[in-house]
This record gives sequence, C-alpha cells and structure tokens, in this order.
Amino acid sequence: MRERPLKYYVADVFTDRPFGGNPAGVCLLEDWPDDGLMQSIAAENNLSETAFLVRREDRYSLRWFTPELEIDLCGHATMGSAFVLFEYLERDAAELRFETRSGVLTVAKGEDGLLWMDLPSRPGAPAPNFPCLRGALGIARFDTYKSADILVVLENEDEVGNLAPDFAKLKPLKDEAGMSGDDFGVIVTARGSETSGCDFVSRFFAPGAGINEDPVTGRAHCVLIPYWAKRLGKASMTARQLSRRGGRLWCEDAGERVRIGGKAKLYLTGEIWV
Repeated sequence: MRERPLKYYVADVFTDRPFGGNPAGVCLLEDWPDDGLMQSIAAENNLSETAFLVRREDRYSLRWFTPELEIDLCGHATMGSAFVLFEYLERDAAELRFETRSGVLTVAKGEDGLLWMDLPSRPGAPAPNFPCLRGALGIARFDTYKSADILVVLENEDEVGNLAPDFAKLKPLKDEAGMSGDDFGVIVTARGSETSGCDFVSRFFAPGAGINEDPVTGRAHCVLIPYWAKRLGKASMTARQLSRRGGRLWCEDAGERVRIGGKAKLYLTGEIWV
C-alpha cells in the first residue's frame, strides 16, 4: 500500500447539473504507476473512462482507461481533467495543455462557464452497411461511414432516441469492419429538430470496450462535427447526446481540428489507497 493516497475526483461533464452528462474519473499522480494498477483502478471505478495525469513542467501527461482497456482519445475525461485542475490546482490558468497518445490537446476557459476543448478532426469515409450493424440496430435504412469509430446516419432524431441495440451482435463489428487499436465505437446520429433544439443529435455504443452506451462522448464529435459541418454548411453548431443522462455540446469545425465546448459539475472528491 502507498504511504500517501492518490487524489481522486469525479466530474459530470457536458452538463451543468449533478447526475447529468458523462461522469469522468480523474486521478492525479506524481509519477506513473504500473499500467496494471491504472487498469485495475479504472475497472474498480467502473466509469466509461478514468483519466490519469502527471504534471510535466508547463503541461500534463494524460492517459485514459475504460474498465477494460487503455484508449487513444477521450474527450469528456479530458474536459473533466481540465475542470478539476482549474478548480483546484490551476485557478489562474486560462488554458491547459495535455500530452496524449493523440498529440497535444488543449482546454481553455470560455465565456458563460464554458470550457473549450481542441481535438483532432476525424472525418469518416463512406463504408458498407456491415451485416452485424443491420442485425444489431434492427434498422433497414441508414448510411455508414468509417473513421476511428463507425458513424451511422439515420433519418430522424426519433430513430436515434428510440434505438435499442443488441449489444452482443455489435461486438463482432470491430473484426468485421477491420478496425484496430481502440477503434471500438458506433456513433448513431441524425439531424436535430425543434424538439431537441440543436443542429444534430447522437448516441454512442462501445460494448467491445466494456461500455454498452456512453452517456456523452467527446471523441465521437471528432467524427460528427466534420460530417455535419459539411452537410449543414455551417462551422458552428450545437449538439445533444440522447442518452438517459443526456448532455449538450457546442461544436466548431476548424479544418484539421475541432473545438468542443461544454460545462462540468464536480460530483466527488476522494482518496484511493492502493
């Protein structure tokens, strides 16, 4: 057991209220422990992602773990990490920089309590409607695009909201689509309406990573933003993720990068003794 505990926080991200958005675990470290320990902590927390951070001069090294594996990009846990740092350790900072497997990511303070995250753009290319997708979603008509995750475009937001996937049938998609690494997710989207009050809506499923449905997914919007910016002919948009917890995102297409705005709410502070 360590002589000193690890500082641990949970922030609800892409929401301004507790129990909304996507809860992110944030673990502050002085140095990197064994990878197996971080994976065990993430499994014990059982959140979609737990972020681990180590301070490196003018930036932080940042890694993300689902309950089952380490991944290359996570949006909500990056914003959750920045929120915790702004609240507790970096109160005078206007922007934070993170070294990650996906390059240097930044989160900056904006107006009206928004945090703005800068991530890589991941536009999708047209792909076939893979057989396991048709079986898992139970929908005959949709368009498919392949990026780091699979993007499925439906006809309207009601189809997105009412979707009840067969997660067992989704698990073979990674092999069927020839995906590798942490490319494990299925994004389902449609144009927004007056009901949702936004430009587009989505949901995100990743049973292959131990996450049947992710409440609100920053990395998915690396794919969604370039798609909807081109289709709608606008660079600035708003979005909602139609999970049970729900979440709201402000989106900007910036060519090779995307900017994602959101709010966060602290839920928990604690200590991990391992």
